[in-house]
Amino acid sequence: MKHVGDIRSGDWRVAPDSQVDLARWPTAIEPLYDSSRAYRDALAAGTRKLATLQRKLYAHDRYALLLIFQAMDAAGKDGAIRHVMSGVNPQGCDVHSFKHPSAQELDHDFLWRTHCRLPERGRIGIFNRSYYEEVLIVRVRPEILAAQKLPDGERDHADFWPQRFRSIVESEAHLHRNGTRIVKFFLHLSKDEQRRRFIARIDDPDKNWKFADADLEQRRHWDAYMQAYAQCLSATSTEQAPWYVVPADDKKNARLIVSQIIRDTLESLDLAYPATDKARRAELARVRKALAAGEV
Repeated sequence: MKHVGDIRSGDWRVAPDSQVDLARWPTAIEPLYDSSRAYRDALAAGTRKLATLQRKLYAHDRYALLLIFQAMDAAGKDGAIRHVMSGVNPQGCDVHSFKHPSAQELDHDFLWRTHCRLPERGRIGIFNRSYYEEVLIVRVRPEILAAQKLPDGERDHADFWPQRFRSIVESEAHLHRNGTRIVKFFLHLSKDEQRRRFIARIDDPDKNWKFADADLEQRRHWDAYMQAYAQCLSATSTEQAPWYVVPADDKKNARLIVSQIIRDTLESLDLAYPATDKARRAELARVRKALAAGEV
């Protein structure tokens, strides 16, 4: 049996310029924990380390971290975000979920509504779905594209989708140059496991609200979505903004892998608390003396 210590971020990373065949990426692996208790302990240890790194990120104030989660319905995006980020100070973390675009958003380019929510330096931003919907669901469901008010003939151009990929890659490169580190997760769920989770949602009255008719409609287009995801991952996984294909049939495994990748990313930044120079230390010593003496 594998354990948490066996997690290597690179195992799940999509190499730049590679051709992704999702059928060759696993949706399930051996458990990374011996028991539920071992899983909870490992996740808790990971969140404590992540909380420490988040404080350094905030104090260092040179980088922002953007985490993007994409997946088919019921893959566990919400649970991964909730469990992995549970130890992070909410004042240093923002979560945004992107649904159907508003009329105002449709009057802008396809990157506008998400770029308005990018994290500031020192903060972690989480996108539960993102601008990648524009090359996934919009590609599979062309009626959505028809509502985007693009110039006549633009969406019929042969290079339309490659141009969107290019816009995304160039935008992410710009963000990287300006201090935003981007990590993108595709939670890779099998069709059989999605079916089981849908049935569980229907059988549990407290989870009925999670199931929508649209979920079933998207499932009918499963193969088209897998093709769209494969092309997206191939075209937009770069050295600066990598995609990670995380096996998601076991939610606990997925959370442990996601947690490790986030920590590895932050640790690679060589974060540190700001140094205190000699003059400032002397000033602090004077303040401390005054406070201790009750003079202030």
